[in-house]
Amino acid sequence: MSVIDSLVEQIEARFAELEGQMSDPAVIGDRERYAEVGREYRELQPAQALGAEYRTLKDDLEGARELLAEDGEDSELRKVVDEAPQRIEALEEEIRLAMVERDPNDSKNVLVEVRAGTGGDEAALFAGDIYKMLTRYAEEKGFVTEALSQSNAEVGGFKEVTFAIKGEGAYSVFKYEGGTHRVQRVPETESQGRIHTSTATVAVLPEAEEVEVKIDQNDLQVDVYRSSGPGGQSVNTTDSAVRITHKPTGIVVSMQDEKSQLQNKERAMRVLRARIYERELAEQQAQIASERKAQVGSGERSEKVRTYNFPQGRVTDHRIKHTSHNLEGVLGGQLAEFTEALGAEEKRQRLEAAAVG
Repeated sequence: MSVIDSLVEQIEARFAELEGQMSDPAVIGDRERYAEVGREYRELQPAQALGAEYRTLKDDLEGARELLAEDGEDSELRKVVDEAPQRIEALEEEIRLAMVERDPNDSKNVLVEVRAGTGGDEAALFAGDIYKMLTRYAEEKGFVTEALSQSNAEVGGFKEVTFAIKGEGAYSVFKYEGGTHRVQRVPETESQGRIHTSTATVAVLPEAEEVEVKIDQNDLQVDVYRSSGPGGQSVNTTDSAVRITHKPTGIVVSMQDEKSQLQNKERAMRVLRARIYERELAEQQAQIASERKAQVGSGERSEKVRTYNFPQGRVTDHRIKHTSHNLEGVLGGQLAEFTEALGAEEKRQRLEAAAVG
């Protein structure tokens, strides 16, 4: 039996097992367990469908060869014999890719931070464009977005904005957006028609549960102060804004958008947990060299990931050299072609890393 045949058998056995569990009253009665089984079942479905096609095609090919040997030439059977091996080979590759171990954070919700980079007012406007692009894409995918904090720029757009994207598999979709996004366009204020280059940086953090990141309250310095609006004037008369410093790592999170100090503290703790978790992940990945090969880009803010060129109406992803000529659509949230291409590349790299490892 070939490696692929054995893999297909394993997929079929596990899929049947999960199907049985989904109709088991004991599993149905345990909400957490049922959700977990349902998630694995959905994740395995594509591989199961590929396995079924692979098995059918192999049987068809074997049958066609036997009939040709017994009964002589037949155009339909000849077509199967000529074309099936190529499709079987493609299916073998697809099955291998479908079974590559997923990123353990893929199913998580995410916190996204967008900051204006170089380019002054134009960078703030572009940060606003990136925020709209990501939130529209999230809505299109059926995720829920929640604004956590924002610092508006006077010209429009944002100096920085933090928001959550919630839903099964949010991280698997949005993790590829982390890094530096670059825009090339003529600003409305530019009378000479010169093209300016500006940037916005995006950080995508898997949202960590309290059980995943233990924070000792003694390691925190919590400062409260009055919220300030544009121009520095005090917005309210109570100390509702919160700044939390995590002393061991030096990570600082400030939150002032809510009127209640408690709400601001809760939001700041969510962002702090996610940043500490991200730091721990980065340390783990730095230790495991093969894990680096299994990523598409580093996801770090300094890495240039995509350029949005207005004069030529195109968007280029530098990690996979993929270009779209639908600039307006992409900024309107049509990011699926990039996510799919980046996801396929990540799977290929994970497969290579597993083979090397």
